Amino acid sequence: MGNQLNQVGELELVSDIVAKDYRTAIVFWKYDIDFCCGGRLPLEDACLAKAVNLQTVKDELERVIHQGSVTNTLKYKEWNLDFLMDYIIHVHHAYLKTIIPLFHVRIEEFVAKHQKNYGYLPELLDIFRKLEMETWPHLSQEEEITFPYIRQMEYAYNNKEAYAGLLVRTLSKPVEEVIKHNHSLMTKFLSRIRETTANYTAPENACITHKTIYALLHEIDSNLSQHLYLENDILLPKAIAMENELLLQVG
Repeated sequence: MGNQLNQVGELELVSDIVAKDYRTAIVFWKYDIDFCCGGRLPLEDACLAKAVNLQTVKDELERVIHQGSVTNTLKYKEWNLDFLMDYIIHVHHAYLKTIIPLFHVRIEEFVAKHQKNYGYLPELLDIFRKLEMETWPHLSQEEEITFPYIRQMEYAYNNKEAYAGLLVRTLSKPVEEVIKHNHSLMTKFLSRIRETTANYTAPENACITHKTIYALLHEIDSNLSQHLYLENDILLPKAIAMENELLLQVG
């Protein structure tokens, strides 16, 4: 499935739009427009049938199509921890909070309709539910506890505050154990999803919804994998090194 479409045409079939760029499925799901078995309608007719504004849908489709992917050339390791945490929250956390609730509904509908033909789908749904259940407390724990703690510690460290060492001793720790436990579970579930989907390879006779479910699962995997990399390989090592240095100051 391609990932580039210059402009959405009013007479284009809904199914063709999704076939060219799977990300457009998110917009069609939002407005309950069928792009699979009933998706042979032109966009204009599909919007009319659902009583939704054609221009609004077109604008949202084109925003999705033209949004850029995150470049691998960003110099994450050079960022201070405060900026890196903001990036994680506003890019990775925001993405998961948007896509997962919508995807949750659609994958359940898809599995209910297709599990008789594809026996592995109930297992796939079960793994996704477990991943989802692990994701929400992970995001909350980071935004409400871990990241605020690291922000305080980095500020005290950079400004050579007298209380810096005591701060590290008095707050709940260690950061490493809390985050890495969650990360190990999320990594395990992602690995099982890859195995169950043959690394996101849809069957030859799969319908467009089947292919879209796999493509979006792959996108969720990529987003989470980069998210975990930023925390495991950059954020945590720097925060732990800072913690250790501050603990040495108080003996």
